[in-house]
Amino acid sequence: MQNLSSLKYLDLKHSIVLEIPNGILSKLSCLQNLNVSETLVSGKEVGKLKKLEMVEGRFYDFQDLSMYLQGFHGREEPPKYIIHMGKRPFPVVILTTKGIELGDCNISNQIMLPRDIEELYAGNCTFCCHVNYPLFSRFVLTSLGTFSSLTYFEIRDVKNMKKLFSPNCVPLNLQVLKISLCVQLEEIIALDFESDERGMPTMEFSLLKLKKLVLEWLPELKSICNVDAVVVCESLKWIGVRDCPKLKRMPLKLPQLRPFSPLKLRIYVKPKEWWESAEWDDPDAKSLLKRFVNFVIW
Repeated sequence: MQNLSSLKYLDLKHSIVLEIPNGILSKLSCLQNLNVSETLVSGKEVGKLKKLEMVEGRFYDFQDLSMYLQGFHGREEPPKYIIHMGKRPFPVVILTTKGIELGDCNISNQIMLPRDIEELYAGNCTFCCHVNYPLFSRFVLTSLGTFSSLTYFEIRDVKNMKKLFSPNCVPLNLQVLKISLCVQLEEIIALDFESDERGMPTMEFSLLKLKKLVLEWLPELKSICNVDAVVVCESLKWIGVRDCPKLKRMPLKLPQLRPFSPLKLRIYVKPKEWWESAEWDDPDAKSLLKRFVNFVIW
């Protein structure tokens, strides 16, 4: 190992090495680029590499992730990181340079995440809190922040989850939101109360940068948000709704939607009957959006 003490670049992404034993990385103090992909590494040891500029690897557990982040207390985290947690049920491609993948994990206690995370993926996980507790409230940043850097969020096959966001934890700069195969999910943005009063001001959630919204195979999904709320989407280019039979209302406010507007939008729907029965807050929305709709059979 003494001969490798000056090593700056370590790439094991195409190797068959399953794990880097404890005590190895701590001796590579000059490492700037660590790409071990699926190989297990100690997050605690990675966090002590002070010259690190890029890291991709698989950590042991959430405690290991927390120890990795604690290692950067008082100094900047690597500008590029892709960290995998748990088992990978199927291949996942992280599209940004700052992403976390949670695969086949039990989500119970709060999970510490990097303050500048841009992409978060959770697949084949189990939510081990009360079913009425919003899943996203389990994620916290290393600094007091609002997930302002998070642009891509995808969850797939998360069990025992009825609610995704509470009103105060919706990532406002999201560009892509994809939810699929979460068979118990009922609400995406869940309020703590239901208003029985008519004529109250409509609550607005602004997702002004959202470009892509995909909802697939969600048999219990009943609402995107409360009956007295709408989601303002000024940048939406893609809507996909597939096999969400209990979703009756689309509370999406599209300010750019006008007759003969140059709006470029793709809408993919299954089944056709859902589109015909779905209600939009804007009474003209369905007729204006009709030209963008594609009915899929798969």
